[in-house]
Amino acid sequence: MDERPLVALLGEDRGHRSHLELNALRPRLDVATEWVPSDSGFSIEEYDGVWLVPGSPYADDAAVLRALTTVRERGIPFLGSCGGLQYAVLEFVQSVLGAAATHAESDGERDDNVVVPLACSLYGEERLVTPVAGTRFAGWVPEPFAGMHFCNYAPSAEVVARLEAAGVVVGATADDAGAEVLEFPDHPFYVGSMFQPHVGALAGTPVHPLVRAFTDAVRAGRTPSPVD
Repeated sequence: MDERPLVALLGEDRGHRSHLELNALRPRLDVATEWVPSDSGFSIEEYDGVWLVPGSPYADDAAVLRALTTVRERGIPFLGSCGGLQYAVLEFVQSVLGAAATHAESDGERDDNVVVPLACSLYGEERLVTPVAGTRFAGWVPEPFAGMHFCNYAPSAEVVARLEAAGVVVGATADDAGAEVLEFPDHPFYVGSMFQPHVGALAGTPVHPLVRAFTDAVRAGRTPSPVD
């Protein structure tokens, strides 16, 4: 029996390159992982950590947003990649800022979009990711690096400014992508990235420091929720 902490790979394994890379990475992690389809009637409290994987829209977007509220409020370590970051922004704006928040990909282009089309598609594109000095991310990844993207959408510059005013920290930036990494406040580990830190696993590249930081947080255990 595997007694390692268990991480939910929340989302659908659709066999895309991103998902193939993630499956190649799984045996190299120091935590156990399992795919948790968003429409499977899951209970997110059963997991020691949650990685919201790329591949939005999800089969059940509402279930994903409910899970994010639980993860954020209960201090469950969280990593969101690409679509995972985008949905973390949606949930935060809706639940914490109390504002309408929609996604241009799933809801169409509207005035209340907080995730909007990129001016330049980053699908299958690398960009130089530059950590912001003094952030947690810069502590894990101190030097700029090439990050792979498979995305056409990102939080708007306007909503990033609103997030920063609410305590969210931009941990890294990149040309054409804007805020590459977001560190959410009042949580032991709640981080999203536009770049996909697992890409390269098929080629045997080392586990990315962001992923190592996430699994370290998972192994360190949850922080008790104020309602527990």
